[in-house]
Amino acid sequence: MPLDDREQRILEEIERQFYEEDPKLAETVRSTTLASISSRQLKWAVLAAAVGLGLMLGFYTRCVPVALLGFVVMVLSVAWIAAIVQRRSGVGRKSTREMMGRLGRRWRRRD
Repeated sequence: MPLDDREQRILEEIERQFYEEDPKLAETVRSTTLASISSRQLKWAVLAAAVGLGLMLGFYTRCVPVALLGFVVMVLSVAWIAAIVQRRSGVGRKSTREMMGRLGRRWRRRD
């Protein structure tokens, strides 16, 4: 639903105040994209996976609980990486809809 004239003026006034009060933050918000956020998250996830792998390999003979912690960190990081890649590529949205459609058709044909 589009904004009426009064709401549009209020929104423009809020934007103007935002840019005046903190121009650095306003520029950061304007230049930040979903791709840059997911790239940053992907870097952290890869770093966490490397740390987990290092912990697992470094401590597997000396301290098994630390090695196990490294394994858990590595597995969680790989799951995080998979979620980021799936979100970036859009995989899963269409396939989930297709699967639900197939299940619905099967349910209706079950007689």
